[in-house]
Amino acid sequence: MNIAGTIDRPLTYDPKKQAPMKPSTNDIAGSAPEDFTTSDAKDSRQNRTREMQLIPEALARAHMHDRLLEAERERRALRLATARRMQRRAERASRRARRALAMAVMQ
Repeated sequence: MNIAGTIDRPLTYDPKKQAPMKPSTNDIAGSAPEDFTTSDAKDSRQNRTREMQLIPEALARAHMHDRLLEAERERRALRLATARRMQRRAERASRRARRALAMAVMQ
């Protein structure tokens, strides 16, 4: 089923493959300014398309940056929790050693 593309949903997003715009019957012939050229319009559309194509890439890069920062924060929190656990274990061992020494001295 061949249906012609619309403005909102063109058949292709490549400006070079799109059909050139045709003047409507209401337009007066030669009413366009002389400095207007179709290549300029294609270039601006191509640049806009290129910029639009780079937006998801930039969003993905920012998202990955946020995810990396979050992962680094989680690693730091895990290291801190591990260090505190080891410190408590060392303090318990130290108390046991003192108690054992005190018991040995008292006998």
